[in-house]
Amino acid sequence: MKSPHVSARQYARIVKQWVAAIGLDSTAHGTHSMRRTKATLIYKRTKNLWAVQLLLGHSKLESTVRYLGIEVDDALEISEQTEV
Repeated sequence: MKSPHVSARQYARIVKQWVAAIGLDSTAHGTHSMRRTKATLIYKRTKNLWAVQLLLGHSKLESTVRYLGIEVDDALEISEQTEV
């Protein structure tokens, strides 16, 4: 019986075909770069590291900061502006 779900590999192939169809380099644009771009856009819009951490499934905030490429000063400024 066929699964109604798309596997991660199938999804990667679909994205690769879409990228090629619009004339972009499929080695530079893929599922991971889309994931990272989405997370970066959410962070830039909201400045909410915790929300991005949850969306990415990271257990450590430091991992999210590294993943997004946020400068330490930027991260500290956001932290200082957040009241607990």
